[in-house]
Amino acid sequence: MESKYNLKSPAVKRLMKEAAELRDPTEHYHAQPLEDNLFEWHFSVRGPPDSDFDGGVYHGRIVLPPEYPMKPPSIILLTPNGRFEVGKKICLSISGHHPETWQPSWSIRTALIAIIGFMPTKGEGAIGSLDYTPEERRALAKKSQDFCCEACGCSMRTALLAPTSNSNPSREDREAKELARQISFKAESSTSSKASATPEAGGQTPTDIQAEASTSGGQDSAGTAHTEQAEAPSPSVEEAPVAPPAAAGP
Repeated sequence: MESKYNLKSPAVKRLMKEAAELRDPTEHYHAQPLEDNLFEWHFSVRGPPDSDFDGGVYHGRIVLPPEYPMKPPSIILLTPNGRFEVGKKICLSISGHHPETWQPSWSIRTALIAIIGFMPTKGEGAIGSLDYTPEERRALAKKSQDFCCEACGCSMRTALLAPTSNSNPSREDREAKELARQISFKAESSTSSKASATPEAGGQTPTDIQAEASTSGGQDSAGTAHTEQAEAPSPSVEEAPVAPPAAAGP
């Protein structure tokens, strides 16, 4: 794969570094790029314990822009789960006072940990979010074990290490958990983005939600998600453009 990309590109160097760090599956998550496209990854995450998603393993796509890590990745769930619509993308961002402020220090690992923590939160009617009953979510969690991705061939029964009761989070997991506490998610459709960009006087939009991030039973705050229709993955390119100078979103 290395011969297809400009190895001097910050995005390529960063993604290859993350791919090496995430090569081995853990109990809670695993993610790797597709064999023919460094800018599209597939991931698997375990549902958070003591929740309606306990026992489930969920699969999805990560689509990265050529400007990564200066711009955020998009995450699309592929496994029915009762929390997110399948085929919709969740664009990581910072919500609240400074929307769309992605920080390059965040990583794919950080995003996965934030997604795990965000699953048990309420959708509260946000477009792209689902509020299935606990019974339906538990049924989907059990059924998720049978999912096998046609694109990457990953089976949920063997995607992650078996959970253990006395496992300790790695240093990388602890650092990612701390970063995940800063992430905000805002759920809204692409068609309503302009309307929500100018909320009525009085404060935040009603779709601002706080999340909990967890990898081994403990919980941390995560943030918000912006949900819209999934796009096609970034194409493989011979020359990945050099990332622009670090700058906050608009």
